[in-house]
Amino acid sequence: MERRNSSSRPPKRPKRAKKTDIATTALGQEPAKRARKKDAPQKGEAGNRELNVHVKTAKRREYGSTLWLKRQLNDPYVRKAKAEGWRSRAAFKLKELDEKFGLLKSGGRIVDLGCAPGGWCQVAAKAVGRSGKVVGIDYLNMPAVTGADVLEMDFLDEAAPEKLKAMLGGEADVVLSDMAAPTTGHRSTDHLRIIALAEAALDFAEDVLAPGGAFVCKVFAGGAEGDLLTRLKEQFDVVKHAKPKASRSDSAEKYVVATGFRGRG
Repeated sequence: MERRNSSSRPPKRPKRAKKTDIATTALGQEPAKRARKKDAPQKGEAGNRELNVHVKTAKRREYGSTLWLKRQLNDPYVRKAKAEGWRSRAAFKLKELDEKFGLLKSGGRIVDLGCAPGGWCQVAAKAVGRSGKVVGIDYLNMPAVTGADVLEMDFLDEAAPEKLKAMLGGEADVVLSDMAAPTTGHRSTDHLRIIALAEAALDFAEDVLAPGGAFVCKVFAGGAEGDLLTRLKEQFDVVKHAKPKASRSDSAEKYVVATGFRGRG
């Protein structure tokens, strides 16, 4: 019996001819390749979603500070403010209030109490233009804002109101107050402190506003606004509360907006 050679290999099969593309034969051209969708992120690509920034706790940084920093870095309004050149995310709060209540007009005269770091001054100066006047005050030092005059001084200083009026050179159309005392963590105490600031701001507004003027001040949600609201309703035609979308949802802050000042007479 003849032995089979183990080293022999079966003959290779002839290569199968490529399948003819009917479209190519009929049209006489290569069919167009299908392009991938541009919006579909491929492996290793980030796509269009905003990516959260993770912040590590540094040796000398408290955990609470790390949480605050993480919230800041991932806040869409903080990112938008930086992209558009605003000093702070608070600029969008005033922009929203202005859109809703029509506060800032070309040629207007605006006073900004507690103006640092300058976001509200920027918005006001842009709105009133060169023919208007913006005056701000804060005990914190801040870089100059184009179109605004800023007094570095504590508003509660007895000399501050007169200095502001001298800088303004006349009556104001709008008095803005975004002042807030450093928080203690005790909600009732913090509320009383900010109401005291709001009442001091209203004292100034009643002294400097032109008839028909407006007053805006920050308050915290709570039960000690009765006297403040009573005064506002006596002095202004319309008094409303507002919480801009740019205010953080977990914040107790809101704003009282009073329009149509009746005058000092």
